[in-house]
Amino acid sequence: MKVKNLFASALFLVATSIASMAQTAEEIAQKHIDAIGGSEKWKAVKSIEIKNHMSIGGMEVESKSTIVVGKGLLTEASVMGQKIVTGLDGDQGWTILPTMMGGTGEPQDLPNAVAKQTKSQMNFGGVLIDYAEKGAKLELVGKEKVDNVETYNLKMTEKNGDITNVYVSPSTYYVVKTTATRVVNAKSIDIEISYSNFKAVEGLIFPYTSEIPSPMGGGQMTLEVDSIKLNPTIDEAIFKKPSKK
Repeated sequence: MKVKNLFASALFLVATSIASMAQTAEEIAQKHIDAIGGSEKWKAVKSIEIKNHMSIGGMEVESKSTIVVGKGLLTEASVMGQKIVTGLDGDQGWTILPTMMGGTGEPQDLPNAVAKQTKSQMNFGGVLIDYAEKGAKLELVGKEKVDNVETYNLKMTEKNGDITNVYVSPSTYYVVKTTATRVVNAKSIDIEISYSNFKAVEGLIFPYTSEIPSPMGGGQMTLEVDSIKLNPTIDEAIFKKPSKK
């Protein structure tokens, strides 16, 4: 009897494993969207305000990002009493970097590749929301371990050819990691972000912790969310590039 039970258990594990791998990329993406609140709820979000904090090389950084769907984005970060501002007005990106940080203290245009990467932050709900409507294609590469947990590795190819690998947890269907390579100023840059500490805000799931490998080496930069406001009233004039002083 014990042998039969063990054999039955083994068959069950094999069957569920096969069924798990039999899922298509589209099915996994849909389960992810359902798990984080559903497409309709995300489409109802027209604006958002997020306050964060992080530590970089012993420096504490506080930031606030304000976003309006299809209109613009503004991120203001405070570092050692200095303010760094990044804005996006439609497709046009700009930034103000203090002189002590190698900038001019005046508004400067962002390179197109950087502006495009910044614009990706306006995708409420993440890269898999409405990916097909945006002309992207999805492929299930297979399974890959992220922090010793096997995840689904989805390869998303955008309309312009840019590729992002999206790693989805098979237990929660949350996105736990994304990786991509982009060319900025003729240099290839690897972008890797890990997500955790998921919390619900008005029925929508957000990762409250994001980790990015430090460009200086020696560990991770960790971004922690302090607060999230959905659909606040925002004056879209804040997205316009300021005039030089």
